[in-house]
Amino acid sequence: MMVAAALTLMMTPALGLFYGGMTRAKSSLNMIMMSFLSAAIVGAIWALWGYSMIGGEGFLGLFGNPFAHFGLSNLIGSPDLIKVGYSATFAIITVALISGAIADRAKFSSWAVFVPVWVTLVYCPLAYMVWGGGLMSAGGALTQVFGQVIDFAGGTVVEISSGAAAFVLALILGKRHGFGKDPNHRPHNIPFIMLGAALLWFGWFGFNGGAATTAEQAGLIWVNTMLAPAAAMIGWLVTEKVRHGHPTSLGAASGVVAGLVAITPSCANISPAAALGLGLVAGAACAVFVDLKYKFGFDDSLDVVGVHLGAGLIGTLALGFIALPVDGVGGGLFYGGGLQQLIAQTTAVVITLVVSVGMTAAIGLAINKTLGFRVSHEAETVGVDLSEHAETAYEFGEMSRSHFHSVLHAAPAATPARD
Repeated sequence: MMVAAALTLMMTPALGLFYGGMTRAKSSLNMIMMSFLSAAIVGAIWALWGYSMIGGEGFLGLFGNPFAHFGLSNLIGSPDLIKVGYSATFAIITVALISGAIADRAKFSSWAVFVPVWVTLVYCPLAYMVWGGGLMSAGGALTQVFGQVIDFAGGTVVEISSGAAAFVLALILGKRHGFGKDPNHRPHNIPFIMLGAALLWFGWFGFNGGAATTAEQAGLIWVNTMLAPAAAMIGWLVTEKVRHGHPTSLGAASGVVAGLVAITPSCANISPAAALGLGLVAGAACAVFVDLKYKFGFDDSLDVVGVHLGAGLIGTLALGFIALPVDGVGGGLFYGGGLQQLIAQTTAVVITLVVSVGMTAAIGLAINKTLGFRVSHEAETVGVDLSEHAETAYEFGEMSRSHFHSVLHAAPAATPARD
């Protein structure tokens, strides 16, 4: 579990590379920093009250007692500290995922406020409800009515919650200037994207496999985590070729991530053949989903909604059809298990969407009304790397200090944009 936790922690800087390559050069450091800051803030919160909120005695099945292990002093000398570390990496990557939807235009200080509040009010309650003994856990109040939801590694808690939150923040911050028109919004560094995707795939074996309880279960998880992204990449590339005439490197990387997202809730509960089918469907579907932002007019900058919400929904609901029976009992529709598993999965999806959308809207609007969530037009034009961090990822000839100082002292509207 310690090795798995280290792999999962590595996924967050890998996500920074993935996102950093997808955005413009003048925003890439900001994108990477948003992932790094998520690790710093959530890591601290986890030691104080985060871990306490996802287990133990709870309040109405919604969240655990925040003070049960406050500061972790009462866990010194206990192997539970390993679980603390492992579970922290899940919370870190979940909130970091949201940042991709608001690339190029978010205030770093406002993101620093959003991260701890969102993890406390959205992630921790959902983790408790699904995994920690809450409403949707074994024996929970909703489980007794709708059946036991299957979410081995976070289809609802991680993927759907972050994808839904990303959609809400994209609406609150609004579109980037030139969205859908400015060709300079294209990804600036495809090798970064490919490297980030590769490291995400590598780390995902720890993400999915760390909670395995037997060698047999671990083997199934490992193989499924290899197969679903492979099939999803094929599905995405074929869809790109049919729709646009060319399979792309960005499509290959995005297909891998879509397959990883889709297999997350079901990695221990479906057959390898089903993992291939699930990945193929998720890859093809998400290649279409990412274009919906142009049709409906919301600026999900780096396709968090199209990939994480889209593939998260597919992977979670697919268990209602392809979940394997346990000791000959239950299973999805394709195994004769009836509608019960699909009902349980649908219930979990609806609750996750309600919690994430509702709470994210409240948090995001509160920050937007008080601190302001979006940088100025001038700062966005110059680039959030300079305006928010006073540095640039690349030295393009003359990036003079006089140009930099003009940003700090209200750059004029005529300041030239630099990619």
